[in-house]
Amino acid sequence: MASHPSNEGLVLRSDAEGIATLTLNRPDNYNTLSTPLMRALKAQLADIAADTAVRVVVITGAGKAFCAGHDLIEMRADPSQAAMRALFDLCSENMLAITRLPQPVIAMVNGVAAAAGCQLVAQCDLAIADDAATFGTSGINVGLYCSTPSVPVTRNLGRKQAMELLLTGDLIPAAQAVDWGLINRAVPAASLDAEVSAMAAKIAAKSPAAVALGKDLFYRQIEEGLEAAYDRAGAAITCNMQLDATRTAIDAFLTKSALPDWPDRSD
Repeated sequence: MASHPSNEGLVLRSDAEGIATLTLNRPDNYNTLSTPLMRALKAQLADIAADTAVRVVVITGAGKAFCAGHDLIEMRADPSQAAMRALFDLCSENMLAITRLPQPVIAMVNGVAAAAGCQLVAQCDLAIADDAATFGTSGINVGLYCSTPSVPVTRNLGRKQAMELLLTGDLIPAAQAVDWGLINRAVPAASLDAEVSAMAAKIAAKSPAAVALGKDLFYRQIEEGLEAAYDRAGAAITCNMQLDATRTAIDAFLTKSALPDWPDRSD
């Protein structure tokens, strides 16, 4: 892992068995997304994107919160147009980096996920939460419509549910977040780590090349029309079949042999 001395304490990374866990580390500030923290997160994501040993990424928060959004104290210290645009551009760069990572990203939501914290959950590919966690786009409560959080939220939820979340500022419980499609499941706090680890391990056991190809296809085709999506999907699965590892695995399946170990993404 590359070292980023000025920000190293703000986003902690630990790796085990192909799974990289990134922990937002401002527990006394509910892991709010300050500029230094977002720079640290961006650097960690860049490192992981180039690390072929990593097959799955988990993002969580230190302490009792997942992420309570942007740092309002920082925002009020310099509310100029230039400062605000730089702040939200940096946030958007992180969100796009998550989508562009070849590895799937799981949000492990251990507490409140509000405003940009809810955005982060929505932007991750998968999400599992403590059943006591809450979710909301609460900026509207202080006169600030959660415009950037609305981008992934409206791509996860139905329109009516998204508008309710964005316009009321209410925090919804984890069970409702499951019903609305914001997260995959909610589990007791004592089971959260095991549940996320099980999902991560299951994905890590798949072909990383196929997973990376599939993730890229998922986000590209979902924004396209039906015909263009099928064209892109046809090209993707054709490329997938050209991989030696895929052909070997199919042969093993057909002959009822043990599947081979998957090589890293460079296959």
